[in-house]
Amino acid sequence: MEKGNHSEVTEFILSGLTDRPELQIPLFGVFLLIYSITLVGNGGMILLITIDPRLHTSMYFFLRNLSFCDLFFSSIISPKMTQNFLAERKSISYAACAVQMSFSIIFTDAECLFLAVMAYDRYVAICNPLLYAVTMSRQHCKLLVSGVYAVGVVNSIICTCLTFRLSFCSSNIINHFCCDVPPLLVLSCSETRINEIVMLVFMCCFSVISFVPVLLSYVYIISTILQIRSAEGRRKAFSTCSFHLTAVVLFYGTVLFMYLRPTSSYSMDTDKVASVFYTLVIPMLNPLIYTKFQEESVSQV
Repeated sequence: MEKGNHSEVTEFILSGLTDRPELQIPLFGVFLLIYSITLVGNGGMILLITIDPRLHTSMYFFLRNLSFCDLFFSSIISPKMTQNFLAERKSISYAACAVQMSFSIIFTDAECLFLAVMAYDRYVAICNPLLYAVTMSRQHCKLLVSGVYAVGVVNSIICTCLTFRLSFCSSNIINHFCCDVPPLLVLSCSETRINEIVMLVFMCCFSVISFVPVLLSYVYIISTILQIRSAEGRRKAFSTCSFHLTAVVLFYGTVLFMYLRPTSSYSMDTDKVASVFYTLVIPMLNPLIYTKFQEESVSQV
């Protein structure tokens, strides 16, 4: 394509959730509260799991890493977002935009994969309890965690490099509250076909390596629970995975809605609302969901 007299942008302007002035202060208060609860909840979860010997199990090892992801994922997005509610000029530098996007991809991928790993952990605990200690050994758990972060980093490097190789030479206004791949592709004046193909391939791959294991794990878990004769036994077995299942439905439901809905129904405003839910609201809710799980697990020790 001919660039003509266009000049490359050196910074972007984030349009945010809304441009209505009367909503800026109320939204600032709401999202500052959400971020504060997220920091306290996930920070407290990490501290509690670290200091309580009763929680030094594989499930809580993964849960601590999930809380770490939620804490940093929210910290990548929330400070800039809340600052922009009060700022007259909602700018972000080219480099800062790339950094924000790369880390958000890492922790989004990690959250997806940790939910899958935790589903596998529940499958082994309920369906093969005699092999649990061997299958979910400390060394095995560390390898799984390392693999999760490695996949996130590789995906982040590829997506970030492909996105920021594009030219942004017309408008520099991102119709979003953060730097994400879809709004940047819309903004680019380069050919984005390769980026779209790569996004589709990665989504398909993540569906296979994250969502499919979760689905299969819970098919086997529910089948095993239904075979337990004791009502009390079924209740205890189901209680060990019901809270994780809640977190799975919330997170995967939102992500699948964002990325797999038909193009004809695509709306950036809808996309922004869905993004708020999985980037800010779910990291706040996860500690609340799993706190109940902790209480039940500790009471059974």
